[in-house]
Amino acid sequence: MEIASTVNELREKILAWKNQGRKIGFVPTMGYLHEGHLSLVRESKKRSGATVVSIFVNPKQFGPTEDYKVYPRDLERDRALLEKEGVDLIFYPPVEVMYPEGYRTYVEVEDLQDKLCGKSRPGHFRGVCTVVLKLFNLVQPDEAYFGWKDAQQVIILRKMVEDLNLPVKIVPLPLVRDHDGLALSSRNTYLSPEERQAALVLKKSLDLAENLIQTGEKNARQIREKMIELISAEPLARIDYVEIVDLQNLEPLEKIADEALIALAVFIGRTRLIDNLRITTGGIEK
Repeated sequence: MEIASTVNELREKILAWKNQGRKIGFVPTMGYLHEGHLSLVRESKKRSGATVVSIFVNPKQFGPTEDYKVYPRDLERDRALLEKEGVDLIFYPPVEVMYPEGYRTYVEVEDLQDKLCGKSRPGHFRGVCTVVLKLFNLVQPDEAYFGWKDAQQVIILRKMVEDLNLPVKIVPLPLVRDHDGLALSSRNTYLSPEERQAALVLKKSLDLAENLIQTGEKNARQIREKMIELISAEPLARIDYVEIVDLQNLEPLEKIADEALIALAVFIGRTRLIDNLRITTGGIEK
């Protein structure tokens, strides 16, 4: 496994693989990897001739009061995990490589970026789309792998790829949970033992929604209100949002029919966590 930290190092390797006709799979990450990231890596290894993982904590997707400076970082730990999985290349650029002095170009997906997480984190998806497009241009992947835990991100990046005619396929994979049901996240490391227990209220609220739907409830307002009631009973929880929206355009739904996204963001102490449940024509996916 190799590590590239400059554009020229990365492009040299990508060109060699392209000349060999190798299919390139790509997993963009911010590092401090967990089993959710590794599930994406394993899928890429199955489907691709070469797998690239980027590790870059992107300052452009953090707000001024968010956790950019303290976001967990451990390259040696990540390197060992990726080497064990058989990754071909890690792209680990410094900030000045991705955003050199005088950088002024950004990418936005209008409307979709302003809903859900985008409403409480203005500029977040502008930063996400900008860095992902830059990474796509550098890595030139055939397929890029993302987890459904960040459902809004998947929906937005699919739209960006479609609108900009990018020659890459977005491959979303199932959300991965810990043994207690908490959705895996690098930010889970912020939680104290007491907060960790309290954080299970996110999954409990989604389980409640699933049970209501399976027993015939289709009224989105009724489901949402019961979820809010459950979460609000947890003293350490503070709701950012609980929404039931269309799976394509993220518009609020009155009734759940064929497809829907039940998404929530909740502060447990000072840590903001997200989770979701998707309803598709194939059933409930969580």
